[in-house]
Amino acid sequence: IYVNKLTSLTDIFIICTSDSPPQSRAITNHIKDELVKYNLKPWHIEGYQHLKWILIDYVNIVVHIFDKESRKFYNFERLWADAIIEEINE
Repeated sequence: IYVNKLTSLTDIFIICTSDSPPQSRAITNHIKDELVKYNLKPWHIEGYQHLKWILIDYVNIVVHIFDKESRKFYNFERLWADAIIEEINE
């Protein structure tokens, strides 16, 4: 979700859904491990201990990893409906 024209918090939200707590942990660790190769380290991480909604803040890009229930409850696409939303399914 491209939010740079709507907020000064960040430029982009990346949102993904995981099927289980181990998958949430694996997604988080993979993102951190891959980006550190480019000398990118998160400014802040929240929610890793509970694995329901993990936020990885890289300042200009904020990654949200939700379990299915939390993703449905928070419905970020609705909250940021005025933003440019690009959906990737793989």
